[in-house]
Amino acid sequence: MSVAAVVAHAQALWAELAVVPVSFTPSRLHVVVSPRSLMCPAGWVGAVVLQGSAIATAPDTVVAEKVRAAGCQIPVAEVVDVERLRMVLSVAEVRGPAALAYCSVELFRPVTVGVERFERVALQDGALGEFLASSGEVDRDESGLDEITSSAFVVRSAGVIASAAGYRVWPNRTAHVSVLTAPDRRGHGFARVAASAAVEHALGQGLVPQWRARSAESRRVAAALGFRELGAQLSFRLNPLLGEDQVR
Repeated sequence: MSVAAVVAHAQALWAELAVVPVSFTPSRLHVVVSPRSLMCPAGWVGAVVLQGSAIATAPDTVVAEKVRAAGCQIPVAEVVDVERLRMVLSVAEVRGPAALAYCSVELFRPVTVGVERFERVALQDGALGEFLASSGEVDRDESGLDEITSSAFVVRSAGVIASAAGYRVWPNRTAHVSVLTAPDRRGHGFARVAASAAVEHALGQGLVPQWRARSAESRRVAAALGFRELGAQLSFRLNPLLGEDQVR
């Protein structure tokens, strides 16, 4: 799959998650009203920028018009820039932004030599459960590892799980990759090994791996495996105007 094909796949995925018809137009922001959007929490705005074009879903027409007006004041790439958005919109709360990266058989750089061995375990595995339970809530939620639908691919250190990875099948045959490493085991390459195994399995199933990350460390792991960053995602909630929430 060429990079152009990967871009098209990513755009088709997020267009589907918008729930209502929407398309990525070069150098444009396309805003639609979609109360049931899967791009963001209910009542929020979900925005995705991919290769110089962007889409956004809004919960109602009032919010949609505000986002459209704001989009005319800033470059498309800055639609997912929180500081820039706050200059043109009254933003109450945000989640993200997170970089969006994708991989293909042609782009993938698997970890093959000089590394720890990995194991494939079932989601019900007791050691995996202990690993998740011992992880901090923030790290666990950020990784999304407890939401995977694939098996887990784990790397052990001193007999205990140091890192685990897997993926959840998303629409458009996409594998949303998750990886989590114990805080005291980071910096040793365990995440790369576990994630490499998960990505290789996803590609073997004919899926296109997606990597969503906010931290620089996670983005470096993705880049090492051959993922190509194509854009970013941001969810945000606007402050209601005085009395607006009562009117609704």
